[in-house]
Amino acid sequence: MKYVSTRDTSKTFEFKDVFIKGLADDGGLFIPEKLTKYNENEVKDFKKLSYSELAKKIVYPFIGNFMSQAELSGIIDKSYSAFRRDNVVDFIKLGDRTVLELFHGPTLAFKDIAMQLLGNFYEYYLNNENQKINIVVATSGDTGAAAIDAIKGKTNVNIFVLHPDNRVSPVQRKLMTTGKDENVFNIAIKGNFDDCQNLVKSMFADKKFSADIKMSGVNSINWARIIAQSVYYFYSYLLVENASEPTNFSVPTGNFGDVYAGYLAKKMGLPIDKLIVATNQNDILHRAISKGSYEAEKVSETISPSMDIQIASNFERLIFDLNNGDDQQTSLDMKNIKEKGQYLINEDKLNKINENFLSARMSENETLEVIKNVYKKFAVVLDPHTAIGYGAFDKHNLKGNNIVLATAHPCKFPGAIESAINVKAELPNELTFILDQKENYDIVENDIEKVKQHIKDRTQ
Repeated sequence: MKYVSTRDTSKTFEFKDVFIKGLADDGGLFIPEKLTKYNENEVKDFKKLSYSELAKKIVYPFIGNFMSQAELSGIIDKSYSAFRRDNVVDFIKLGDRTVLELFHGPTLAFKDIAMQLLGNFYEYYLNNENQKINIVVATSGDTGAAAIDAIKGKTNVNIFVLHPDNRVSPVQRKLMTTGKDENVFNIAIKGNFDDCQNLVKSMFADKKFSADIKMSGVNSINWARIIAQSVYYFYSYLLVENASEPTNFSVPTGNFGDVYAGYLAKKMGLPIDKLIVATNQNDILHRAISKGSYEAEKVSETISPSMDIQIASNFERLIFDLNNGDDQQTSLDMKNIKEKGQYLINEDKLNKINENFLSARMSENETLEVIKNVYKKFAVVLDPHTAIGYGAFDKHNLKGNNIVLATAHPCKFPGAIESAINVKAELPNELTFILDQKENYDIVENDIEKVKQHIKDRTQ
């Protein structure tokens, strides 16, 4: 499989380039030239596979000659051996919808599912190529911990994680900052998540700096993460009771990566009806999908901090699709977004979006109410992000199999849980030790030169 950039389709890339670079040199995002598509019978045949076996089937066509099928099989088995569920995820019926629990990995978030795989891909690549790289990643809370857990202690790779100072939950922060591995560096930026993301993008765009430190990225724009995340859409679809009914997914998302993975699965032949983009009051995606106005506003702090984002990095991949693969138009659209903070979607394109996507916005009070009602009815605690996904189905009257992606363990957001139901959401026993551990991170100004120098000083 060959890949191109959303901003220049004239050059092709191997999976190895796409995986290591993360972002194309022209600032665009990588996408496959063409996709493997499965017919109805092939999708049905997947039903007998375990999660790991399904992942091997879905992932292999994307990676080309990066590794053999047998090597991929070993890496997938190793990646998912650290999960607290044999089949990686849990599928729980709550009333008229089903919750797909994706938080049974080592750092209690859906991001572990892709990140454990990426960490082992890096190890394989660096051992074979005898190279050393530095991963630089921005996090709104969960990506950082998942990336650190996947990379810590590995040879030939350092990881630098930028998080917004005082804008992630204490448990999210401690999962990142209490490790003792020498290849892990935590940086708290005086700003919000979008500031962190912009700093990382600027470092990638600085060709000299990124080449000097051999920079790589594992943010949600990395195509390898999208592939890995598409697997659980296939897996959960195969668990539904009545496949003759339409299947819809509600996805709490800020960066559009997780819901884009569902869209990818649909393009590969999975019969998904609608994908609901569920947002908090930082609702740029909801405004884009419901009204055609993709326009950045000020970021508000909420009880669902992983979605406190106003620039949805993966949306560029959808813009490229809306432009029918026109790289020049996509470049122009992205330039306008950068310079004017705005992208207006015409009626034809909006209709095209709504064939696949709906959206919903949940206020803080609505989110707390969902947590309270679900706990009262089912004695199940939802984290605030999952509650937004659950509540989004109440905004749309969709028949059939309605699946909510549960993206994080409730213990990561104890303040919101206590506020909603007066219950202390406990960490799983194997992670309680982090609460007493000393934290290790540096606070740095939101200044690109200072951040670059900080990283350079630690890569010598």
